[in-house]
Amino acid sequence: MPAFGKPRVLGRILVMVAVILAMILGGLVWFDFLGLLDLKDALAPAYRLIGLPARKPGALPADSLTLLEDERTAKLYEALDAVREELDARSGALNEREAEISRIAQELEEQRKALEDREKSFNQTVQSIENRKANVDQNARYLSGMPPKNAVEILKSMDDQMVIDVLRAVERQAQEAGQDSVVAYWLSLMPPDRSAAIQRKMASKPEPLD
Repeated sequence: MPAFGKPRVLGRILVMVAVILAMILGGLVWFDFLGLLDLKDALAPAYRLIGLPARKPGALPADSLTLLEDERTAKLYEALDAVREELDARSGALNEREAEISRIAQELEEQRKALEDREKSFNQTVQSIENRKANVDQNARYLSGMPPKNAVEILKSMDDQMVIDVLRAVERQAQEAGQDSVVAYWLSLMPPDRSAAIQRKMASKPEPLD
């Protein structure tokens, strides 16, 4: 290699070394300025050389190295608060749903009781009708077995609807037994006006007992 080339190579090496040192120094200055490294004493001459004020002790918070951790903690608390709010909202929705279910259950229970009451009332009505029909049938058989005048005296003490029910029962029992009915004879023994009223009501087909 020619001798005149060596100074050029050496000069390039020196320039590269100077650039590398400047970059390292610049990086250290920047890290110190940001507070990531504490090199204020060692780099004070460099600050003065480039015209920047040296970072004074205490210029940054004492806990500046924990800023990242504090930020993470704050974000964690925010996330926890968001989860807590969501859980509270879901809890409120569940409480409302539970209240709605309780209200519906109460309404269903009231409807069930109402149905039971209506069924009980219906059964009582049916039982009352059956009891009355049995009583009418028994009275019809009883009256049919006594003298007509005595039977008519008892019929006269009854209201018209009861008389009609008994007379119908007597006619039905006579038909079932294949006998003649005494209803017409009983009516002839009753007072004319009462007999006429009863026959008129029977002719207008009042509601039968059964």
